[in-house]
Formats: sequence, C-alpha cells, structure tokens
Amino acid sequence: MAEDISVDVAVIGAGPGGYVAALRAEQLGLKAAVIEREFVGGTCLNVGCIPSKALLEATHLLSKIRTADALGIKVGEVEVDFSRMQAHKSRVVSILTRGVAGLFRKKDIDLVEGMGRFVEPGVIQVELTAGGTQTVRADNVIIATGSVPIAPPGIEFDGHRVITSREALELEEIPKRFIVVGAGYIGLELGSVYARLGSEVVVLEMMDKALPEMDAELGEAAAEQLGRQGLDIHLGSRVTGIVLEEGEAVVRYEQSGEERSLTADHVLVSVGRRPFLDGIGLEAVGLKSGQRGFLEVDNGMGTGVENIYAVGDVVATPMLAHVAMDEGVVAAERIAGQASVMEYDAIPSVVYTHPELASVGLKEEEARERGLNIRVGKFPFRGNGRARAMNDVEGWVKIIADAESDALIGAHCIGPDAGHLIHEVVVAMGYRGYAEDLALTVHAHPTLSEAFKEAAMAVDGRALHI
Repeated sequence: MAEDISVDVAVIGAGPGGYVAALRAEQLGLKAAVIEREFVGGTCLNVGCIPSKALLEATHLLSKIRTADALGIKVGEVEVDFSRMQAHKSRVVSILTRGVAGLFRKKDIDLVEGMGRFVEPGVIQVELTAGGTQTVRADNVIIATGSVPIAPPGIEFDGHRVITSREALELEEIPKRFIVVGAGYIGLELGSVYARLGSEVVVLEMMDKALPEMDAELGEAAAEQLGRQGLDIHLGSRVTGIVLEEGEAVVRYEQSGEERSLTADHVLVSVGRRPFLDGIGLEAVGLKSGQRGFLEVDNGMGTGVENIYAVGDVVATPMLAHVAMDEGVVAAERIAGQASVMEYDAIPSVVYTHPELASVGLKEEEARERGLNIRVGKFPFRGNGRARAMNDVEGWVKIIADAESDALIGAHCIGPDAGHLIHEVVVAMGYRGYAEDLALTVHAHPTLSEAFKEAAMAVDGRALHI
C-alpha cells in the first residue's frame, strides 16, 4: 500500500478541465494532487481533439496537393503512407501528454495513477494502476472525470467493426467502406478524414439536418459542401440495429418509412457522450447526478456539497475542452477564495472539417424563437480577395445583432480558417461589443478577416464588396 498523502486540492481526472484546475491551484499557492485512471490529458489529448486534428491536417494537405493544379502546380501521383500518418499523430499525442506530466513534476503536483473513489468527505481511495491502494486526503475536491461515448439502444461496440471515435483514430488500414452514425462534430470530422483517404463514406443522421446543435443555415451549408467532397449524408435516417455478417458490419436503418441496410468495414457510432461518474462513490459524500446523469453546479462550479466542485463533461455545459479548462480555472480560484464565475455567453464552437465551421452566441433561429428583434449581416468568401488568391472561396460569415442596440448576439462562419477567425467576434462579445465596433475596426488587406468586417457592415446594409 502506497503512503497516504494530504493536499489542499484533489482533482479526480487529468483531462483538460482537471489538469488545468491543478495547474491554476498550484499558481495560487495550493498543494494539489491529480488522480487519473487512464492517461494524462484525458480523452482530448489522447483519443479526441488532438489526434483527430493531426489526421485532419494531414488529409487536408493531401486534398490540397491533389488540387494544386488549379494554382499552376503540377504534381505527380500522390501516395499515402497511412502507417506514417498514424505515427505522426501518435508523436503529437506523446509530446503533448508528456508535456502535461512534465508540468506536474515541475510544479510539484502529485500524480496518482489509478481509479479514485470517495469513501467519505475529503477522503479518496485510489485503486492504483500498478497495484495496491493509496488514500488521498483533501480539503477540497474537483470532479473532472469526463465522458464516454453513448451506444444507442440495440447497438453494442465491439471495438473492431462497430467502433467509437477512439478506435476510428487507431485503424491500421484505410477502410474501403466506412459508415458514420451521427452527423455531429466528431462524425463529420472523422468521416472527412477517411473520405479524403479514399474510403466510401456514408453518414446516417436521425435528425433532418447535419450538425443539429449548430445554426441551421450552417448545417445545411456543411452538408452540401461535404457532400461534394464524397460524404454521402443521409438525413432523417434512424439506425435500428447493427449486425456482423461474414466479416462485415450490416447497418439497418429507417428512412422515409422504409427499411434499408448498408454494409461497411467499420461503423463509427458517434451520437453523443455521457458523463463518466461510474464507481467514484458519489453516494459517500451525498452527491447525486441530476438530469441526463450530469452533476448540477453553480456559476462557481460548486456542487452544493461543501468543498466539492465539478468541471468539464460531468456538468451540463458545452462538452468542449476549452470550456472544461476555463471551468477548471474558476473552480481553483473559488477554492482559493476568489469570486470567480463562469460565463457561457461567448463560447466558441468549431468543426474542423474543410471548410471549417465556427459559431459563437445564439443561432439565428434561436434568437427568433426567443422573440428577439435582430438584424443579420452576411458576407460570402467569394467576395474576399485573400480567399480568391487561395482558391478557397466556399462559405460565408453571418453576424447577428440586436436591431435596436446593435449589440452582438452571435456569429456563424463556414469557410477557410473559420476556427481562428471566429475569435474576433468572441473577444468583441466578451467585451459586450457591437456590430459597429467590428465594422469600424480597420482590418489588414488582403486577409480573410475582412469578411467579418464586411458581414458587420452588412448588418446595417452597407457591405461594400457584394
């Protein structure tokens, strides 16, 4: 049995929310320990955000090379070494996860590797990965245990044919046929990867639009443009079962009242995630999960049980790594006695397909459903000089403002570098800015960001280049 330790803050989970909370606690002079059952960096760094972006970047470069002739660059036959592509992805993951572990050592944060469980308030027993147990005593605890994929009723993951995003990132061969269940962020990103690599990709989405969590017009544009790239997207398609036959996965689904089926080498089921709170002993400290299994928290990430906080995917806030990170900071600062609060009005969301999609604030239909009087400005990248020079003109910027005050309510973008560009509006909204603020700001020429200036001008009907 390892020696017991006592700390000011124990964090259960070393994902983005957990490790950032520990780093911020250390900055504030608090002794911290992090308990992690699987790997430092959590899902994001190991089997989510980072490895998927490595594959997306590699396959986007492949796509650009194949279309370089339009820019006067002749390229011979392009070959893909998939094992080297996967090795590049693994190197990126390894560098970043080792970096986080290195920060723990540098800042004297204890890393306890194993499964942590409350036995009483302030006391966590850890079943160590290396064997044995260790007790962590803490004045404060932050729960940051993340989430796991959801399997729809009647569907079971087998880790080979019926897979989660984790296995989809680890395939050793490029599949000939690849089915994605769910047209959300993860499904479209990984579907894009394999479509660029030459797989026949079919996406089955139960809802009547792609990216149902994003602005409706954005989802429509994404489905159209990704369809041109080879993703065969079937909307209004409810999967009823998946069976294995002769080494293939057979997906049965309903569409327009008809029973249909498709076969594939692999089926990625990506219909959402649920909080992972299994076996951590919530009952020992009087905590219960609420609606849909989430923990309820206040704006300081407190759970209502004294000295216990929760951040990231275990709470009912956007399941995004950057949200978890900021929540971790708020929790640590609250523990240190600061009056920090978490605000969610200007949270950016990005889909890293190409073109990229990015949003912040209210969707247009959401604003109208709330009865808000709004004005909408829109500008296409086809009217942007830099986009023309790049030969990357598909997409647009849409800015939504209050009709009376001109206050920024939301922004939505599909196009090159949307994920970077959206932060212009994120910062403006953070400062409670107005569309006119963006319109009056001088933007360098020629840049893609000028599309945002033009969209802001379009709110008042005075865009110049359309």
